[in-house]
Amino acid sequence: MKDRYIYPAVLKFEDDSILVEFPDLEGCITFGENEEEALFRAKEALEGYLYVLERDGLEIPSASKLKDVGLYGGDTIVMVDVWMPLVRDQEANRSVKKTLTIPKWLNDIAEQNKINFSHLLQVSLKEQLGLNK
Repeated sequence: MKDRYIYPAVLKFEDDSILVEFPDLEGCITFGENEEEALFRAKEALEGYLYVLERDGLEIPSASKLKDVGLYGGDTIVMVDVWMPLVRDQEANRSVKKTLTIPKWLNDIAEQNKINFSHLLQVSLKEQLGLNK
């Protein structure tokens, strides 16, 4: 696993949007309404794509050299750079939604007392798992 990846992205200018494709990463495609949004989304798409490959233990293809990427018409090429330690940390700390069931009477009393269910569950899980020490 590497910490930094840099891949070429091809920007295809359409009438009302910019399509972004990564020639080395099949299916890694996004778009934006303008250049700023297209580049922002390109970085997000690349981060997510590479994270899933890493997580699933799949091979991460090598990036093409700029001179080897074919362009057509008004296409433009940019290099997109991602720093995976940050991506891995964000993914490890992201929130997940959990559905749970409690008796209505208990829910009513907790809401009357303004209990934050998410906070309480986190604190209780950490205590149960011995993570508070």
